[in-house]
Amino acid sequence: MISEQNRTAIRERFAELKQPVVLQYFESNLDCPLCGDVKQLLTELTELTPLLTVEVFNVYADESAAKSLKVDKAPTIVLTDDTHKDFGIRFYGAPSGYEFATLLEDILMMSARDSGLSANTRSKLATLTNAVDLKVFVTPTCPYCPAAVRLAHQFAYESTWVHGAMVEATEFPEWANKFQVYGVPKTIMNDIESQSVEGAVPEQMLLDEVMKVAS
Repeated sequence: MISEQNRTAIRERFAELKQPVVLQYFESNLDCPLCGDVKQLLTELTELTPLLTVEVFNVYADESAAKSLKVDKAPTIVLTDDTHKDFGIRFYGAPSGYEFATLLEDILMMSARDSGLSANTRSKLATLTNAVDLKVFVTPTCPYCPAAVRLAHQFAYESTWVHGAMVEATEFPEWANKFQVYGVPKTIMNDIESQSVEGAVPEQMLLDEVMKVAS
C-alpha cells in the first residue's frame, strides 16, 4: 500500500526514531470494510524500522484487551510505548489521506518521549485535576484536520487527564451525526456538542478551551 518512493521518504523520517513504539490495532470481521487495508498499512510501516511493532486484536474476540483500553469500535489504533503505557491517543477509523502524516508524526513523538508542546502549555496541563476528552472529527481529504488531530494527541501525551482521538467522520456517520458534525475539523470536548472547537486552532486557544472545560 506504501509506494517505494514513500517507503524511502518514511525510512528517512524513521531514522529519527529513538525509542520503541507499539501500535495496538483493533479490527473486526463484522461491518469493517477497511480493517484489512489498515492492518496491511500498519504491517508495511513496521517493515521500515525495527523500532515499530504492531499488535493485532479483534475488538470482539480479544475482549480483555479491548476492555482494558476501552475500545469498542473498529478499526481503532492505540499508540503506546514498549511498556504498553496507554497515553489516551486513538485513531478511530483509517489514518488515510492527510491523516497518514499525522500517524507518522505521532510515531515520532512517541519515540522521542516528548510531546513537543510549549513550556507554558506543559505547565498549565500539569495543573489539571479533571479529565478532558478530545474527539477530533476529520475526513481524509481535509488539509486542516491533521493539525487539529496532532494537537489533541500532543495534549493527550503530555497529560494523563487528557485523551485525544481522531474520528473519521465518514466511517462513523452515526457518531458524527450525534455531535452535529457538518464541517471538519471539529473537536468535541467531553462528549458535549456545545463544548466544541471548530477548525484547526492554535495551541494557546485549545489550551484555553481545555482549561475552561476542566474547571
